[in-house]
Amino acid sequence: MTELKNSPVEDFDWDAYEKGESAGEKSREELTRTYDESLNTIKNKDVIEGTIIALNKREAVVNIGYKSDGIIPMNEFRYNPDIKVGDVVEVFIENQEDKKGQLILSHRKARAARAWERINEALANDEVIKGFIKCRTKGGMIVDVFGIEAFLPGSQIDVKPIRDYDVFVGKTMEFKVVKINEEFKNVVVSHKALIEAELEAQKKEIISKLEKGQVLEGTVKNITTYGVFIDLGGVDGLIHITDLSWGRVNHPSEVVELDQKLNVVILDFDDEKKRIALGLKQLKPHPWDALDADLKVGDIVKGKVVVMADYGAFLEIAPGVEGLIHVSEMSWSQHLRSAQEFMKVGDEVEAVILTLDREDRKMSLGIKQLKNDPWENIETKYPLGSRHTAKVRNFTNFGVFVEIEEGVDGLIHISDLSWTKKIKHPSEFTQIGADIDVEVLAIDKDNRRLSLGHKQLEENPWDVFETVFTVGSVHEGTIVELFDKGAVVALPYGVEGFATPKHLVKEDGSQAKVDEKLNFKVIEFNKDAKRIILSHSRIFEDEARAEKAKERRAARAPRAPKAAEEAPAALNQPLEKTTLGDLEALAALKEKLSGK
Repeated sequence: MTELKNSPVEDFDWDAYEKGESAGEKSREELTRTYDESLNTIKNKDVIEGTIIALNKREAVVNIGYKSDGIIPMNEFRYNPDIKVGDVVEVFIENQEDKKGQLILSHRKARAARAWERINEALANDEVIKGFIKCRTKGGMIVDVFGIEAFLPGSQIDVKPIRDYDVFVGKTMEFKVVKINEEFKNVVVSHKALIEAELEAQKKEIISKLEKGQVLEGTVKNITTYGVFIDLGGVDGLIHITDLSWGRVNHPSEVVELDQKLNVVILDFDDEKKRIALGLKQLKPHPWDALDADLKVGDIVKGKVVVMADYGAFLEIAPGVEGLIHVSEMSWSQHLRSAQEFMKVGDEVEAVILTLDREDRKMSLGIKQLKNDPWENIETKYPLGSRHTAKVRNFTNFGVFVEIEEGVDGLIHISDLSWTKKIKHPSEFTQIGADIDVEVLAIDKDNRRLSLGHKQLEENPWDVFETVFTVGSVHEGTIVELFDKGAVVALPYGVEGFATPKHLVKEDGSQAKVDEKLNFKVIEFNKDAKRIILSHSRIFEDEARAEKAKERRAARAPRAPKAAEEAPAALNQPLEKTTLGDLEALAALKEKLSGK
């Protein structure tokens, strides 16, 4: 409303007023020009500043000093929930006057028009800016900053690992621009950088007061396979898995959980105090110190197997108190075996304390001591000459190792496997895991070993062979093996003999071959050594010598033909005697072997 004045207007045109005329055309034009000059001069697509003069849920009314106010949708201010009346904002002139005469403005386009300029300024000046988190994306979040979509990596949201990204969607937060790629129009922002800057002052104050042995409260920040990271209020420390508990820990998650608050003790830190080693178990007394003072060697304890190795098992008899059961203390057996054959992790077992060193906190245990030592009464249980069934455990070139019962081992020498067979290796006679009947031949209690025999279960056939294979007797044999030094000949009744190369020459001068059947004369019989030496060539050689002897006698005594004729019969008498098959000894042996 125009203010009234009492003083007259000096240049008022009274003549025109009397004639009923209004102000002249010149005065009207001047008045319009004066009004227009009082308003802002704007053009479409300009970016200017305006003041918010009214707000509701849907739109904001902005005064830019023009003849009419502009309207901007509220969703363009979503990035700034604190917007209020009186705030100055940038606007983009879309249309000075639409069909309804309304001034059309856009805040989003105004921000985009100046966005890259402002983002570069924020990076150069290390400025803190606001952004609206629009949604999740691979590896992080998408943030609206000045109308441009920027990337917020998951590692840059907070100083501690984020487990739920969705809680940040729709939030407006402060950020710092950390990287700009003008070529690809990429912007990377960080919220963590702001937190780190705030925590740096706290961190310096905390680490300046650190001392070994100091107890602090912290929060579990992260759990790994090798330990737990603790937030001490701006500075992190690590509790190694071995410092979580006096007992064995397979994984730190068995002891602590994320965001758990707990007291820890400072064990060590480097000169710059960047690495802080923390301990949790050190806040409790060592379990060995609380071990029963009356516990002693020989006592029986019960525990749980916590670790297995080939050489033994660790038994936990109390949290943090372990003893080793060596594999040699698991069984009275002398065989080399693995501890896994006796127990496994998690088994509850009883054991006897063998050694106890409280100072070094070591204990050795045994479980075989819970059973009687089978060697204590070995002479009574397995006397000389007693017969038993054993199990083949191992072979050597000189014999067979067998086990009569757990802890009672014995050796069958290769020479005690068979009376008649020439055995080169025990595997020709039996196999590992097979049962074999044995007789106790000798007891070595000091070395915990028995001397055993298998052939002793049968009568010695060499007593009979001595009457059958007499020197000079002839028997049919088959060559089964041929060597440079001679041949092995299979004789009747399962016995073998040996012939040297010169005794394998046949009458026609050729050499005997493998699998060839020939007559052999016994030229040596050794019962103790179980050796029979044979000769094929000796048969026709002896016949030739006998013929020559006959001729010589005939030449010397031509008048005594009767005696000369009887001489060959006398010479041939032993041969005839040894080839008879109805001898009593042979018949008895044959009957016995057939019966067997």
